[in-house]
Amino acid sequence: KLRTPLNYILLNLAVADLFMVFGGFTTTMYTSMHGYFIFGETGCNLEGYFATLGGEISLWSLVVLAIERWMVVCKPVSNFRFGENHAIMGLALTWIMANSCAAPPLFGWSRYIPEGLQCSCGVDYYTLKPEVNNESFVLYMFLVHFSIPFTIIFFCYRPLVC
Repeated sequence: KLRTPLNYILLNLAVADLFMVFGGFTTTMYTSMHGYFIFGETGCNLEGYFATLGGEISLWSLVVLAIERWMVVCKPVSNFRFGENHAIMGLALTWIMANSCAAPPLFGWSRYIPEGLQCSCGVDYYTLKPEVNNESFVLYMFLVHFSIPFTIIFFCYRPLVC
């Protein structure tokens, strides 16, 4: 009864939140009690990866939901029905796009470093370090993981709001 295609995407959002809680917030809370990031470089990479992955899965799930709402409400294709195959393609898109953002720092395109109060890790936006290409990764994130989702969501919800 609850296995509807739309609920696949909502379940994906819940999984993303679990990545954020267990991969990011729990680690941050534990390291905050110690006053610094205690898990070393490997722990920083893991925490940064899972926190970034969770955030990106959420972002791209919202993009898929926006497209689904646009297709259903605005009806650009009159007989379109959001089916299981569409939901599975949407899930695949969210995971591919999330990993295309979270994985590169593990392989040398940018890196994960302790940030803020040094109790959590994230992508290195701050330092100019040519050997890890931080600037190109930040540009890639801005174009692919901000501008594209923003444009799609804006385009899909604009007719519903205006």
